[in-house]
Amino acid sequence: MLNLASYLARIGYTGPTTPTAEVLRAIHRRHLLTVPFENLDIARATKIVCEEDAFLRKIVDRNRGGFCYEMNGAFAALLRGLRFEVSLLSARVPREDGTETPEFDHMTLRVDLDKPWLADVGFGDCFLEPLRLQPGPEQLQDGQKFRIREEGDSYHLERAQPEGSWKGEYTFSLVARRLNEFAPMCHFHQTSPESPFTRKRICSKATSDGRITLADRKLIITRRSHREERMLKSEEEWRAALQKYFQIVL
Repeated sequence: MLNLASYLARIGYTGPTTPTAEVLRAIHRRHLLTVPFENLDIARATKIVCEEDAFLRKIVDRNRGGFCYEMNGAFAALLRGLRFEVSLLSARVPREDGTETPEFDHMTLRVDLDKPWLADVGFGDCFLEPLRLQPGPEQLQDGQKFRIREEGDSYHLERAQPEGSWKGEYTFSLVARRLNEFAPMCHFHQTSPESPFTRKRICSKATSDGRITLADRKLIITRRSHREERMLKSEEEWRAALQKYFQIVL
């Protein structure tokens, strides 16, 4: 199902396609600037099938976005089509009580070039370009600092906070996974009242200077340090904003 030309056109990428770190950074950023993180099918009770072809049809052919399994599953197919070496990794997300979500709660990607990279276009507001998969050094990107901390067989992705502390984004291992291993958690997040994705509609994407988000009927536009919020008055206004800011028509 992968049509490389159509996928690259979908993300507005017209540069070189050789499998290099520079190309990886460029297409990763373009993906996050054009394909929104969204769970709109869950709210509409439209089943999300954990299959690569379904991801590609939705994102490329139907001009939609998706959540982590869809976004990173499709992006992995694009990278493989461009002759990158890609592995699917399972990640667990910190909870407020200090525990972590189950294995396969999040999908992230390892991309191997001369050195390994962590790529992720399906975690919402996070890094815009891949990070070096190297524990220790701080990695500065778009005014934010990230680091990867190693602990036994686990790796912790962390982001620096304004007051100087570090916040955990997710924990992952380097065990390569198959797509079908994520299917049970993909089903859980569509159906369980405990899933954050069944509680409200979300559609969000990065912009060149910030982010645009629709959280239910709240429209949030961030430009650098300036944040605007307003409540949309009706479902019709919500659909108009969805089309205006994300080019999505349901």
